[in-house]
Amino acid sequence: MSAMPHLDQELFSAKEIRARINALAEDIARDYGTDEILAISILKGSFVFTADLIRALAGHQVHPLVDFMTLSSYGSRSTSSGTVTLHHELSLPVDGHRVLLIDDILDTGLTLQTACQLLTRQGARDVRTCVLLDKPSRRVAPITANYTGFQIENVFVVGYGLDYNNRYRHLPGLVSMKFEDSSGAP
Repeated sequence: MSAMPHLDQELFSAKEIRARINALAEDIARDYGTDEILAISILKGSFVFTADLIRALAGHQVHPLVDFMTLSSYGSRSTSSGTVTLHHELSLPVDGHRVLLIDDILDTGLTLQTACQLLTRQGARDVRTCVLLDKPSRRVAPITANYTGFQIENVFVVGYGLDYNNRYRHLPGLVSMKFEDSSGAP
């Protein structure tokens, strides 16, 4: 029997997300000051968060360079495979830069840890991390984010750029999903 997902409940509205991003931008701007930042977004789930965060940073007179990398440990699954794969490398050099690494969710920590190690090996002066969601109950790797939007329980979340099988990224808020087998049993 296959799992039949359905949307469950809104965890955070678009208005709550916007307010939290503005607070994160204020904290980041205070911590970085006038230093030049290279903001690196881990695709695909963080593209909406990254866009809103860099616009909010501009409101605090911080104008980062922006680049993207694609790492994945989920594929089309609802849980991490435990193996992180690099699908798309950066186009800008990180050597000597202060890097703000942006991701949608800190779950097992394997993706963020792998990205931090990669950027450090490439010569980043320092790497700080900013995640929209933190799910500490699933942490495997010993990593915490420098900046966190919201902490959540062990639920699967879609919307605001996060997906299930490339669906639901368009939702303006963050919504939990439930998975049931085809017989209707949870």
